[in-house]
Amino acid sequence: MSKNIIVIVIGLLSILYLFNPGAGVFELIPDNIPGIGNLDEATAVVLLIACFRYFGIDISNLFRRKDQKGINKE
Repeated sequence: MSKNIIVIVIGLLSILYLFNPGAGVFELIPDNIPGIGNLDEATAVVLLIACFRYFGIDISNLFRRKDQKGINKE
C-alpha cells in the first residue's frame, strides 16, 4: 500500500468520525466524561489537519490576523 493511500484513508476516517453519521452512537470516548470527553474529536481534527498538511494544504494560517500598517510588532 502506498503512503498516500494510507494518509487519504486516515483523512476520510477522521472526516467520517467528525460528521458522526450515527448521531453519537459510535463514540470512542463519551462526551459526558468531564475533562476528557472531547479528546477523541480533538484527535480526529489533529489527524485531519496533518493529512491536509501532508498534501501541501496548510490551514494553520486560516484564522490568523493579517498584519496591519501602523501596528508595531514586538
